Amino acid sequence: MAGMESEIAGSIEREARFAFQDIKTYADTEWLANNRKRYRQVFDEGEISYIYVELSLVNKAFEQEDWEVSVELKCFRAGKRSKEICNLVLQRKIAASSPVAYIREGWGNKKIGLFWKPGAYVWEAWIGGKKVGTRYFYVQSTGQRPVDIPGDYLELKSVRLYEASVEDQLEEERTYLKQMDFAETRYVYVEAEFANQLSDIPWHLELITRFYNESRELKGQVVKLMKVDPDLETIRLSIGWGTSTKGSWREGNYTAELIFMDRLVATVHIPFGFQQETGFPLVWLPGEKEARILGNPKPNEEGLAQVLAKLDELVGLDQVKRSVREHALYMEFLRLREQRGFVERDQVQMHAVFKGNPGTGKTTVAGMMGAIYFQLGLLSKGHVHSVDRADLVGEYIGQTAPKVRHALDQARGGVLLIDEAYALARTNDDAKDFGREVIEMLVKEMSDGPGDLAVIAAGYPSEMDHFVASNPGLRSRFKIILDFSDYQPVELQQIAVRAAEHMDVKPTEEATRLLDQVIVRAYRDRDRTFGNARYVYDLIEKCKIQLGLRIMRSEDVDSVPDEALSTISAEDVLLATHAPTSGTVRLPVDEELLAEAIHELDSLVGLKTIKQEIHDLVLLIKFELSREEGKRDPFSMHTIFIGNPGTGKTTIARILAKVYKALGLLERGHVIETDRAGLVAGFVGQTAIKTAERIEEARGGVLFIDEAYSLTQPGSGRAGDFGDEAIQTLLKRMEDQRGQFYVFVAGYPDNMEVFLKANPGLNSRFDRTLVFEDYAETELLEIARNLVREQGYSLDEEAAELLTEWVEKLHQRRDRYFGNARTIRQLLEELIKAHRTAVARDFGSGSHSDAQVLSGALVQKVRSQMDRSEWSKSGIGFKKG
Repeated sequence: MAGMESEIAGSIEREARFAFQDIKTYADTEWLANNRKRYRQVFDEGEISYIYVELSLVNKAFEQEDWEVSVELKCFRAGKRSKEICNLVLQRKIAASSPVAYIREGWGNKKIGLFWKPGAYVWEAWIGGKKVGTRYFYVQSTGQRPVDIPGDYLELKSVRLYEASVEDQLEEERTYLKQMDFAETRYVYVEAEFANQLSDIPWHLELITRFYNESRELKGQVVKLMKVDPDLETIRLSIGWGTSTKGSWREGNYTAELIFMDRLVATVHIPFGFQQETGFPLVWLPGEKEARILGNPKPNEEGLAQVLAKLDELVGLDQVKRSVREHALYMEFLRLREQRGFVERDQVQMHAVFKGNPGTGKTTVAGMMGAIYFQLGLLSKGHVHSVDRADLVGEYIGQTAPKVRHALDQARGGVLLIDEAYALARTNDDAKDFGREVIEMLVKEMSDGPGDLAVIAAGYPSEMDHFVASNPGLRSRFKIILDFSDYQPVELQQIAVRAAEHMDVKPTEEATRLLDQVIVRAYRDRDRTFGNARYVYDLIEKCKIQLGLRIMRSEDVDSVPDEALSTISAEDVLLATHAPTSGTVRLPVDEELLAEAIHELDSLVGLKTIKQEIHDLVLLIKFELSREEGKRDPFSMHTIFIGNPGTGKTTIARILAKVYKALGLLERGHVIETDRAGLVAGFVGQTAIKTAERIEEARGGVLFIDEAYSLTQPGSGRAGDFGDEAIQTLLKRMEDQRGQFYVFVAGYPDNMEVFLKANPGLNSRFDRTLVFEDYAETELLEIARNLVREQGYSLDEEAAELLTEWVEKLHQRRDRYFGNARTIRQLLEELIKAHRTAVARDFGSGSHSDAQVLSGALVQKVRSQMDRSEWSKSGIGFKKG
């Protein structure tokens, strides 16, 4: 009796020390974060040796005392004739430092497939003679060796997303989405459809779905376990995660991973934006380079037919129409093969090059290509996002990549149309160009990007040939090349009829005859810049304007009949085609942009004289523009920038371009930066072409030529040097295209004086000179402190003193090659790089230093290193003091 009481008391004491938490099974002993394993309940006979059980207990004696527990882990084969597989008696010590105690053990044989046979099993955990927990698990077999998981069991056929409450929705009530509204979403449901590959035997499907936010933090996990009957051909599951109240999601890109038997089946892209967008999500399948849409309904035959009918309605373009129709037909053929079970090893080719002169229908056909791909289910939106070089290429190092990524994001789901794409592939010797970075990013996107995008590059024929040849990856990615020929005169006349209908006007017979003559004459005189359909539309619009002016100048406007308001006369055509075309358009002053540019100017350190000159210049231009007789360009804006390195010449050039744009003197206000390498070629006749190309790029903005004196450097008259050819081309364009672009030339004082004297025409073209003085010590210190602050750092007291001393010493030792602000920036970059290295080293060793404060010891160390480096060495000789 006393022994029984003692046993009961011991049981009570044990129970007081723990609470049962869970019992789980797994087959992989890999250690994971937070002491977790890859838990599951379904295993394949051909992939396992041991099956492990994990018993977890809440330690009620946490931080109180160590204690021991005796556990029995029993495994049985489940069924009518239950059979014991093993009975493991374990003695475990539970440490006081463990809030949760994990007791793990396994059973099986080290040879895979030898011990565990198909069937249902159960692990039981016993403590003190009481069963505390059970866990069923299943071993099954496909009969294949080796086994392919998940391919031998199932094939993912479609994935869709929808939003609902915790109660889910009926299938007919669901609205499928490709983007969720982060403010309105409660539960996100993933609807997955699988084809049953084991249609002759029953088996268990355990699908684990993990939801992650954009930072790859686990949002939630759902486990679905179901028995699959042999006659079930299609398996449909809906898995949801969220809360009953709105507001638990954030803007960004979430993902859901579908896992079966520890294998990744698919990753579903779940974007959250400011509104819902209907459609289908992108799905990444293991082993595939691009994401794609799974389960999009069959092509919309009616919608596709409508798009192709609109294509046929276009005037001309017979060869282009035939190529597009054949391409669409081939896409349908590939879709048919997919439905019949064929697997395409190569990606579907959607990227294209459109070669043709302006106005030949490239943009229109690009829109139709997007619509065709959408109707075929290859694109989720089918829209067209048009960009050019200015939208993709940054002005500074590091600016290009974000611009390209933004363009790709805007075009995702549709077509990215790159107009004048050849401008990205300049000649190899242009040292100040980031177009090649754009090309490399495009090649990567077309090779292994997330997909759901067609890239179409368009431009002049010969230039596009050079563009495709500029990078080996472009030729293999652009398999579709369409040639857009100039419209024939009869086609241009048909376009004129459609343009008149579009503008709701109608030419008289005589006006039509004159229009036909004008179009034929323009066609005969055309060059590669001829606008084709664009020219015709502009022509009809000019005629409509003359019609309007004629009507409004009549004595009794109110009595003019309605028909007369839409009838273009021969007189209107004559006036439209003989109207003066010289002169430039007067643009209004953009006060907001002007204020922004002036604020940017005034925020710069130093440059007092430069700032005052620009302020005076703005007042003078505004005064001239306000006068009745003021013209768009009352004085020359071509400017000489004289100063040593790092004195702000390039920065002021960009600000001035913005100022001129705000004042209406420049249409775009962009800056094309180049140097001798960007203007001068290595063969006779090429320099003029190369210089003209830079000028065309700068039209509506500024051509900034750094180190311009190198065009007339000593010995430039020698055979094989073509700097003078570049100057002659530049001078002619500055005169012929007065007011259409401005030239800023920059360089050292002495060298620029030689440059201006080298050609008599140079001095007369540049009547404005800005002289950039070296920065004073105090200004350099202010620049240094600003750079530290902009990078998110601060200086301790010793560092501030040492940095001041260092900058003063640099200023005292300066010569004509001193880099001014550029030297200070290099100095700070070295400091911050050394600081980051030190912080990373401390973190790796387990110690922690202030990551945002630069110390005096660091400044002293970096200064010693840089004083020994080549860039800061003194010249030969002695220096007083």
